[in-house]
Amino acid sequence: MLKLYTYPTCTTSKKARNFLHEKGVQFQEVDLKHGLTENELDKLIGKRDYRDFFNPRNPVYREKKIKTSPPPREEAIRILAAEPRAIRRPMLAKGRKIVLGFDPKAYEELIGG
Repeated sequence: MLKLYTYPTCTTSKKARNFLHEKGVQFQEVDLKHGLTENELDKLIGKRDYRDFFNPRNPVYREKKIKTSPPPREEAIRILAAEPRAIRRPMLAKGRKIVLGFDPKAYEELIGG
């Protein structure tokens, strides 16, 4: 089952949701407004670079200088769990595969494969 991680007021999340609806794809929507636990984030990130899961437009990203001086993985996961708006969105997940952000071509590949 596909999971689409969104934030309700995020315009890019709305584009991703509409794209999937137009394609007739069934998916479970996960509202990031309520956040994810540290354990959920740890599993979602897996062996990927945790820095990719930060929203670079979020003030927390800039304040904590994530780009130039990223915290250790465990601290980063705590930050993301505490600040749901700092999580990059939308995210489309199918099993262990994840597309970060809204990329129609990558979405097509994920839902088709």
